[in-house]
Amino acid sequence: MTVDALTGAVYPVIIEAVEKAIMPRFQTLTAGQIIDKGGNELVTVADREAELILAEGLAKILPEATIVGEEAASADPALLDRLGDDLCWIIDPVDGTNNFAAGKGPFGVLVALSEGGETVAGWIYDPLTRRFCHALKDGGAFLMCEPLRAQTSGQSPPVAAISMVFMDPERRAAMKAHIAPHYQLVDIPRCAAEQYPRIAMGINDLSIFERTLAWDHAAGVLFVNEAGGKVARPDGRPYRVDEAHLPGLIGAASPALFDELAGRLAGL
Repeated sequence: MTVDALTGAVYPVIIEAVEKAIMPRFQTLTAGQIIDKGGNELVTVADREAELILAEGLAKILPEATIVGEEAASADPALLDRLGDDLCWIIDPVDGTNNFAAGKGPFGVLVALSEGGETVAGWIYDPLTRRFCHALKDGGAFLMCEPLRAQTSGQSPPVAAISMVFMDPERRAAMKAHIAPHYQLVDIPRCAAEQYPRIAMGINDLSIFERTLAWDHAAGVLFVNEAGGKVARPDGRPYRVDEAHLPGLIGAASPALFDELAGRLAGL
């Protein structure tokens, strides 16, 4: 399947999930349709319905590919062992569920395709703005189907969104004391489908993530890297979906910004 054909097949599946399962539930959820999974995580009926639609549609595109969805993996953690399969669809049906459940944005749909643990294609869709981002390994990044090159904000100090939600208290304190003073901090959107486009589009220069689950990061990491930014582990190693249990990830609008922040983190 050609690159254009692949995106042409994936996009309608995402739109179907948005139109049938996500937007009809936005700001209409009842208390019984929002479930606390623990660990500061929610799931809604929209997440589950959308994941089923996405899984069914993606299976028709590449029947040979494994499918690992966030909610399916939550029910059956053994699915995580399949992230290194030859071909694997990775689905986050509603990224930013806490925002969605509160009846506000941002939230989005994340879909990625990996080969042997390496992301080779990714799609990011914002149902509220209809912003569509996608990327293909060695094929570039695209915003609304137009080629995109990452740009910095141009501000000094650089703009950084640092996600401390999943950090232990000691690391959080070190981050505030030794990293934060070097940057202009902004609130995190609690939505990777929003954060990664912000990095590539010059809204934010940097982001630090502690938790690096495949469905949250696979598509966005590829998108920023293909746009010419740099997202990698703090030691510079590339992100792999079959190593998503490891903590720590830096996203930067340029390699130079990445190197500067990575150097500071190495000194903690």
